[in-house]
Amino acid sequence: MSEAEPAGRPHVAPDLASLDRARVHPQVRAAAEWAWRLLLLLFAAYVAAKLFVEFEEVLVPVALAILIAAMLVPAVDALDRRGVPRSLAVLLNILLALGFIAGVMTFVVREFMRGVPQLVEEVSATVERTKEWLIEGPLDLDPEQVRNAGTDILDFLQHNQDRVTSGALATATTASEIITGALLTLFLLIFFLYGGDQIWRFSVGVVPVATRDRVWRAGIAGFGTLVGYVRATVAVAFVDACGIGVGLAILQVPLALPLASLVFLGAFIPIVGALLSGSLAVLVALITQGWLAAVVALAIVVGVMQLESHVLQPFLLGRSVRLHPVAVVLGIAAGLVSAGIIGGLLAVPLIAFLNTAIRHLKDSEGAADDQEAAGGHVVEPSEPVWDTADPDATADAVAERGTRHGGETPKSDESEPDPRDPGPS
Repeated sequence: MSEAEPAGRPHVAPDLASLDRARVHPQVRAAAEWAWRLLLLLFAAYVAAKLFVEFEEVLVPVALAILIAAMLVPAVDALDRRGVPRSLAVLLNILLALGFIAGVMTFVVREFMRGVPQLVEEVSATVERTKEWLIEGPLDLDPEQVRNAGTDILDFLQHNQDRVTSGALATATTASEIITGALLTLFLLIFFLYGGDQIWRFSVGVVPVATRDRVWRAGIAGFGTLVGYVRATVAVAFVDACGIGVGLAILQVPLALPLASLVFLGAFIPIVGALLSGSLAVLVALITQGWLAAVVALAIVVGVMQLESHVLQPFLLGRSVRLHPVAVVLGIAAGLVSAGIIGGLLAVPLIAFLNTAIRHLKDSEGAADDQEAAGGHVVEPSEPVWDTADPDATADAVAERGTRHGGETPKSDESEPDPRDPGPS
């Protein structure tokens, strides 16, 4: 025993881990911890995107069925509350939706086929005016080269009119894939409308019992936000299409109705879709009616977009669905890169759902702890509602509806017997 070491005190080896941590600056250690967590999240997102692309033929119909169900479920629930059998309510809503879509598509395609020849004539006249300006204007180009270029363009448009028309209506997938996807979407839609809450209740059965109730309510709250998002987006898209379509019709722009339909579809991809469809409408006005009509069309498009951004979206979406523009643009960009147009269409609804579900899950975790400490229970409302501004009310409403239809709300650990409890004496 050395003289420096007191008698009776055991020798303790130094904690090397503590010494290493002491040498690392706290900010560097915190940055490293955040870095590996961020890398883990990015890797998980990458794997999820790869899985989505790999199983796109199955996941896309599922996602589309959920979106359509979010649009139709308020009407189905309204008929259900008024005593109509739920199966009949589902059938009526699906038939009405299919009839409306078929009628609109038939009318739009017919107007498109009718307006293409007029568009080709207008483009031909515009090309002739452009040729004269290039020859006689300040550029003073060689007339022979300009005439040859213009003739080539006119020949292409006139000889390939049928190909241009069919190409605009064609899709990148085969007819069999379209039919299969449509049938799968319709099949899933029927079950989502009839018993979507029961399907979700079955799905959360894999979650640990301690958090099952909170996860179930978070999913229902997220779907309530999705209902509000789809409903508001349809209303905004309808207003955009009507405003721009009426403006183009007043300006006598060819294909005004098909362009308005394109604006309606583009509104389902926020910011990007509206920008592209509006730009196309202005371009058609420029080619067919000249600079003045294009400027007026641009003013109409900008005015409608401002009305959408500052009046319609805040009023219809509300604070519970409002997303930051940066999150919207980045989400759409990621969706377009990973899954094309379908990815861009599904990106914002997915972000809105996750935003509400995660927030509800975090809030309910603290509320559950307070409630457990107080020994209280949640009092569920007696009348089901879809309140997109109050996710808690939505979750409670669906819980009440599931109870009315013979289902059970997932139970948390409060309903499980305590193994340490010896039971009644």
